[in-house]
Amino acid sequence: MNLYMLIKRVSSLIIDSEYVVVFTGAGISAESGIPTFRGKGGLWEKYDPAEYATVDALRKNPLKVWKLYIDIYKTIKSAKPNDAHIAVAELERMGLVKFVITQNIDDLHERAGTRDIAKIHGTYNVLRCDNCFYKEEINTEKLSFELPSCPKCGSPMRPDVVLFGEPLPKDAFNRAIEEAEKADMLIAIGTSGVVVPAAWIPFIVKDKGGTIIEINLEASNLTPIADISVFGKAGEVMRKILEEVKQQLGRG
Repeated sequence: MNLYMLIKRVSSLIIDSEYVVVFTGAGISAESGIPTFRGKGGLWEKYDPAEYATVDALRKNPLKVWKLYIDIYKTIKSAKPNDAHIAVAELERMGLVKFVITQNIDDLHERAGTRDIAKIHGTYNVLRCDNCFYKEEINTEKLSFELPSCPKCGSPMRPDVVLFGEPLPKDAFNRAIEEAEKADMLIAIGTSGVVVPAAWIPFIVKDKGGTIIEINLEASNLTPIADISVFGKAGEVMRKILEEVKQQLGRG
């Protein structure tokens, strides 16, 4: 089936589905200039995850982890939502997408207009204290390579993101599971399906008889369970899907 027919088929399925959930990974934001973690040009080519992205690394050298975070923060802050983020938000506004689950720590979905979202790997713009559990939004005016201290107890603050060896945020992950259990369709965009437990989400939908749509540059761990795989750039594919959905609904 060629791309045109795939787009028409996926668009029809979206319209006919009762509860569509979108599940996104690093690939959707790579088109906005935010590097993925794995693969060619990924962050793990520049930073060894064992030294920068584990619980042990944070305990041994929090300043080192903080420097990686500053690098990521500046990249995210300068990035803009691309056509994929915008299309997902528009489909939500149209009532066709009910919920978004993302593995990404950026806020590009929110900046594009998405309202209902679970960020199961945390968020880049919040700091937290592991000693007293105080949280606050980042003050960009005070952001520097100096490790910030908790204003409540004086302990080092850290980004409110999930490191290797840490559990996912309970509330966000529980909500993601609840939404997956309600879904009769899941659209997976830009995710390798490698990182668990996040990678379990599509399987929850599949096990309940839901349809899995994969949009990715290449085959992934989700390809074997996908009902339809569309290989291409997320922004281009999602833009075409949105246009086709509008055309089929007479809103073009």
